[in-house]
Amino acid sequence: MASVLILISTLIEIFIWLLIANAILSWLVAFNVVNTSNQFVNTVGTFLYRVTEPPLRPIRKVIPTMGGLDISPVVLILVLIFLRNLMFEYAPRMM
Repeated sequence: MASVLILISTLIEIFIWLLIANAILSWLVAFNVVNTSNQFVNTVGTFLYRVTEPPLRPIRKVIPTMGGLDISPVVLILVLIFLRNLMFEYAPRMM
């Protein structure tokens, strides 16, 4: 059971880093630091968008952007950290 919990925790951690990478890449594109016509940047951006957009979409419906600032990744990261901590809090009781 502990191995499964560690695997789920690791997957949550990887997804959090993908959310952070997506946010940073979107800022770099918005400020014209990187160009999306570059094939590598386009491929990475497309991958990050396809991976992170499905869980972010319901949050964006509930929390609108505030003056061009999208806080949905922050909300999702906080929810994922909460769920991971909750998982480890109640896991020892189940074993």
